[in-house]
Parts: sequence; C-alpha cells; structure tokens
Amino acid sequence: MLQRSLALIISATLLTGCAGGPPVGGVEDAPPRVILFIGDGVGTAYWSAAKFAADDLAIQEFPVVGLVDTRSSSHKVTDSAAGATVYSTGHRTFNAAIGVGPDSVPIETVLERAIAKGMATGLVATSTITHATPGSFAAHVVHRRMEPEIARHMASLDIDVLLGGGRHFFDGTADDASDLLPELRERYVYVEDEASFNSLDLDTVPALLGLFSKGGMPKATEGRHPSLPEMTRAALEIVDKNPNGFFIMVEASQPDWRGHSNEPLEEVVAEMLDYDQAVRVALEYQARNPETLIVLTADHETGGLALEQGRDGELVANYTTTRHTGSMIPLFAKGPGAERFGGVRENYEIGRLLFEMIGEEAPVLTTAN
Repeated sequence: MLQRSLALIISATLLTGCAGGPPVGGVEDAPPRVILFIGDGVGTAYWSAAKFAADDLAIQEFPVVGLVDTRSSSHKVTDSAAGATVYSTGHRTFNAAIGVGPDSVPIETVLERAIAKGMATGLVATSTITHATPGSFAAHVVHRRMEPEIARHMASLDIDVLLGGGRHFFDGTADDASDLLPELRERYVYVEDEASFNSLDLDTVPALLGLFSKGGMPKATEGRHPSLPEMTRAALEIVDKNPNGFFIMVEASQPDWRGHSNEPLEEVVAEMLDYDQAVRVALEYQARNPETLIVLTADHETGGLALEQGRDGELVANYTTTRHTGSMIPLFAKGPGAERFGGVRENYEIGRLLFEMIGEEAPVLTTAN
C-alpha cells in the first residue's frame, strides 16, 4: 500500500511538472516573477575564467544546469539578434532579425505578453538599450542596426524599467532618431548620470528610464557607473511593486565585446564578475521572494575563448576567432519550474518555456523553425 501511494505521488508530481501553465513548485497563488539573464557571448570558458578569479560565484548556487544549441534559422552560427529573438518569441529566425519570424512578420514577445497580462516589465543592459538583445524583446524590425526605430518601438510600450546606454537614439541626435524624451519624461523618472541615479528614492519611482551614455556604456575596467548589479537592484525594486508579478531581462552585454576584440583575460574577468554580482543581487531578491524564477543563459559564444597557462604560470586568454562560434552555451536555473530548463536544449525550447513560466503559451507560427 505504501509503495502504491508513493507511486501515485511521484506520478502526480511528474505530470504536474510537465504540464503547461504557471511555474511549478512556487508559493501557491503567487504571481509569476521571472528574471532572465543573458550573458552576450558567454560560453563555458568565460565562466571558467570567472571561477579562477573568484572562488564563490553566484552561479554555484544554481541547482539546474544545461547546455543550449544556439543556431538560428539561417545559420549554424547565430548573431545576437536572432539569438535573443528566439528567447523572446520561442522561434528561431534569421540572423540580424529583431522580434520577427523567418518570414519577417512580427511575433509577439514574452515581454509584450507580460505587459498585456498587467505584469511589470524591465530591460537592463550595459550596451545601448536598443541593442540586439534588449531590442529583441520590445521591437519588431528586420535588421538590428535599425536602432532609432527600435527606440520608437520601445517608447510605444508600457515597459516599467529601461536602463542602459543609447541616449542618442532617444534624444534625436543619432541619424534617423526621433526626440522621444519629452514624451517619455511624462511617463518615467528620467536619469542619465550616476549622481542622479544614486539620489533616487526608488520607493517613490513608479517607472524608471536611465540612459547613461550616448552609445554603449563604458567597460567594467573603466569604472562603469552605475554597474550592472546596481541597475539590476533598482529594476527589481521597481517591478516588485506590481501585485501581478513581473518579467525582466538583464543583459551582461560586454563579455561579447571583449571576445570580439580578443582582449586580455583581465578584461573578460572584469565583465564576468560584474555579471555574476548582478546575479547575486537576483539571488538575494529570490531569497526574500521564493516564488521567483531566475534563468541564466547566453545568445552564443564569442571568440572561441580558451584558457591557457602563460610563461609565468598565470592563465591567459587565447582566441580562435574574432567572431561568434557555434559552441553550445551553458544555462543555469533556480526557482519554481527551474527543473524544466535542465539538460541539452534547443534555444527555441527556452523561449517557449519562458512563456509558460508567466502562465502563457508561445505564439504559433505557420513557418517551421
């Protein structure tokens, strides 16, 4: 009798874990809280470099680990636009595409679906906030270089938090850009430097727009302010106010840039530790709010980074290319529903699971992945 009861319990648990809908295993009736981290260009060697530099990484607290196949619909080696669009929509698309399918038709994103459900949303990046990865969650254009248009798409949505660089795409100073700031200042508390950011009383901020540089933000070794952990903390404080839950995407944008430039290992490590500290902020939030799901992944690997021992016995960075590679990338998950992200996964599976984690189904396309 005991064995039969245990079998029934296990069977019910497995069926619940495989079903669609809201996350499994969280606080009953709690609203969905989903934090997606994307480390641009971050393959396993990038995390290995961080581990050699710091013994206690935040990612070591994640019980679920997997690998993700990052190919796009057009190439075996993806770019960041297709690599992020597959997470935002649940569908592979062609390289350079932002929020559109293989047929160039717009696809509703998980962030847009969250807005429609009345959830809070946010995008945080150390690149321009209109760059390929954040842009893929809030815009629908056929090419990632259309950043002025991406800015206009973002301005048309009720996103609660936008933090990063790219001011000249919003103030009309970039080619083809519109001056969106007068209208946005009516909807957001607006900041553009460290001092004004630090002086915020976030308890009184309903929505926050922070554009901290004309283009991308400075690199980590140049003293980037605010840092990715600081922006992540501010975003969480604001979206936490919504009783319907939230979806935010936080991108560590610049490991990719260090890889493209084949920069020394200390530059890579600085970006990765800044990233890991942002993850630590999310884990601290999750400890207070156990219904929160945190997922870490990447769009692709950059540079074919290898860690080698130099003549003095120290690790050095060696690269095989200045471009992206087709290597699978690591994924980490912790929180309700995390177990569904483990194992070897196609990138579109991750996108579809993100929809399920907010209690929705991904859009259905007539075209194949």
